[in-house]
Amino acid sequence: MHSTPTLSPTQQVDSYFESIGWKPFRFQRSVWRSYQKGESGLIHSATGTGKTLAAWMGPILSWLKQNSDPTRWNPKRPPPVRVLWVTPLRALAGDTESSLRGPLDGLGLPWSLESRTGDSKAGAKARQLKRLPTALVTTPESLSLMLTHERLLPQLAGVEAVIVDEWHELLGTKRGIQTELALARLRRLNPHLRTWGLSATLGNLEEARDSLLGVASTTPARIVEGYKKKRMKLESIIPSRVDRFPWSGHIGTKMVPQVAERLEQVTSALVFANTRSQTEIWYQHLLKQRPDWAGKIALHHGSLDTSVRRWVEDGLKDGTLHAVVCTSSLDLGVDFTAVDLVLQIGSPKGAARLLQRAGRSGHQPDAESRLAFVPTNAIELIELAAAQDAIRKGHLESRPLMNKPLDVLAQHLVTIAIGGGFDSESLLEEVRSCRAYETLTDAEWRWVLDFVVHGGSSLSAYPDFHRVERDSDRYVVKQRRTMTMHRMNIGTIVSDASMKVKYLKGGTLGSVEESFLSKLNEGERFLFAGKLVSLVRVKDNVAYVKRAKGQPDSVPRWMGGRMPLSSELSAELRLKLQEAAEGKLVGREMRALKPLFEIQERWSALPMTNQVLIEQIKTRNGHQLFVFPFEGRLVHEGMAAVLAYRISQRQKTTFSLACNDYGVVLQSPHPVEIDRMVDEGVFATGDLVGDILSSMNSTEMAKRQFRQIARVAGLIHPGYPGQRKSTSHVQASSNLFFDVFQEYDAGNLLLEQARREVLEYQLESTRLAAAFSRIENSELLLRKPAKVTPLAFPLLVDKLRERISSESLAERIARMQKQLEKAADETAG
Repeated sequence: MHSTPTLSPTQQVDSYFESIGWKPFRFQRSVWRSYQKGESGLIHSATGTGKTLAAWMGPILSWLKQNSDPTRWNPKRPPPVRVLWVTPLRALAGDTESSLRGPLDGLGLPWSLESRTGDSKAGAKARQLKRLPTALVTTPESLSLMLTHERLLPQLAGVEAVIVDEWHELLGTKRGIQTELALARLRRLNPHLRTWGLSATLGNLEEARDSLLGVASTTPARIVEGYKKKRMKLESIIPSRVDRFPWSGHIGTKMVPQVAERLEQVTSALVFANTRSQTEIWYQHLLKQRPDWAGKIALHHGSLDTSVRRWVEDGLKDGTLHAVVCTSSLDLGVDFTAVDLVLQIGSPKGAARLLQRAGRSGHQPDAESRLAFVPTNAIELIELAAAQDAIRKGHLESRPLMNKPLDVLAQHLVTIAIGGGFDSESLLEEVRSCRAYETLTDAEWRWVLDFVVHGGSSLSAYPDFHRVERDSDRYVVKQRRTMTMHRMNIGTIVSDASMKVKYLKGGTLGSVEESFLSKLNEGERFLFAGKLVSLVRVKDNVAYVKRAKGQPDSVPRWMGGRMPLSSELSAELRLKLQEAAEGKLVGREMRALKPLFEIQERWSALPMTNQVLIEQIKTRNGHQLFVFPFEGRLVHEGMAAVLAYRISQRQKTTFSLACNDYGVVLQSPHPVEIDRMVDEGVFATGDLVGDILSSMNSTEMAKRQFRQIARVAGLIHPGYPGQRKSTSHVQASSNLFFDVFQEYDAGNLLLEQARREVLEYQLESTRLAAAFSRIENSELLLRKPAKVTPLAFPLLVDKLRERISSESLAERIARMQKQLEKAADETAG
């Protein structure tokens, strides 16, 4: 279909929608009208309900109104850059590009459309430095990188709109703040810039909008609500026999036959697991169950090579793949209209994430999204029931915002100094227009400025840290080496250093964290990219492997895989337990758990929402103190440490600890006088931060956190491509800086930031304080059961796991389960 001059721009767009069998929704038209008025805003709508077209058609309509005569369009001379489309994952850029290309081709527009990410070819990047396409799909890192090229600034000043996709994924992260700072710079270049964000599944919409648009926004700011509720069918694949004493170590692979059976009934499916290791294991088990599926099922996670990921994505789109086992790498953006079922292995730990993943099926406004939940242990069925309630009530997770991360600001100052330089006062005003930095003080600004110019007070004697120079009243970077290093290491995602994994003869499989590979001996076999390989050698920061046969010795464990229960889901979970305590078992999931609840009540109790259950049980390994706040693993880690510290201050004993999303266990050689401890304020909120810092190795945690901060702030860098420094080298460098600052520069604001981030993000101190406050004001149910209860059993297993090898652990657990099941049957009689 080609545009004709007889149709108005709106009619042309309507005609395009008709050609693809759709009709514009009211919320899409609302966004287009707002865009024409020069407004900015946030589009909030469920996954698969047309957000992309809502945002994309605004700039297209605007251009059509300004260029109404198609005879003057020349595809050989496309218009200059007008739209930047920012996506959180470079893996999504290709898919986003094809989604945006549809309307351009359908309307016959002479626009050029390209991507620019870390995966783009050097030739394309070089060409774009001379002339940007009409619309560019990019990532936060690549956008920042463009700001270091002064010759691009006149073109960027002509950008009419920036559209930030999946804003909920960036919000509350350092990459989100990097995006905020880049947007502030683009607004300085063009004060009339329109900014639109796309978001699904988010609780704090106003904060999300203000972070995106900045606090000094001159254009009206809108929140446009689309389809909040999509037709959705959530179901559980409930095991034929529900364990009354569940544990979470076997990754639910007992459910493989039922999952395979469910996959048989559909044309295409996504099987989501919460960790990359889990995807590797599930993929192998499904192939073992159905060898005839080889080539029809695939694996997708962020550590696989780009070419592998693209092959999988293309296979999903063209229907050659029946199912893909994946992580959150396929949570976002990628449009697979063909997928008619999503399976979720294990609890997604949050209602919003469950909703997001369910939306990957039936990815069209009028289609029903279908998700089947596969529990990895029985108690997770309560989490699904709680998540369904949260979704029904609209209690979706908010993304907590970050405040003033100075490492990101230091990086940004060097970026702007390379890209033409800056004047201190005007850049400070620009930075304060970002929500994250609106409370930045003059003293903090001067400190960051001094840090990038002189390296701060303790590094001023070292020229390497004099990155920015003052040239009359402007700050600039003149050293070529500083420019090169900064451009190579720009970004705010820092993980354990990863190594490429390549065949001795052949292609790249992906990357694995160095800490995993360093523990492998040559010849050891491991599962990766769905294949069994053995390590041949490590050379020049590349792990060379070959195909292997037999059983794997290990599966890579990537950092950061275990997600804690969200506070919203925790609250709903406590409500479900109260319902169970009152005998109200609503839904298949809760009814399936009836035998478990009955034993828990018979041997101990099920807590109401205004109660906290504490169990004391004597086992052959010692005295166990179980506390069940149901607040999520991160909160419980801090709580276990604080409780152990406070009790040991009042009673001479030693503890070993374990925790999960439901509670904590403290094991000691002596019984704890818990009644006295409660009276003496062991759950009190007073001096909580002091006790957190005393009870945990907070200096070591701050050192670990400082590693990331030091890299982002430009104190250390991983080295040139092909000459990357080892993790131990980077670690040693950051530890040295930490120690130097601690001794000679105690007021260093990056040290302070490291301590703050440990408290807030690793220990969730705000949430921990709220949990202690809730416990302090709740009735405590103290119970001393004769046997380990269903709620306590998984915690006891986690405690055992520290001492026993995995094979004998499974045997030991099976024996314990058998004894407890027998005892449960006897007491029932």
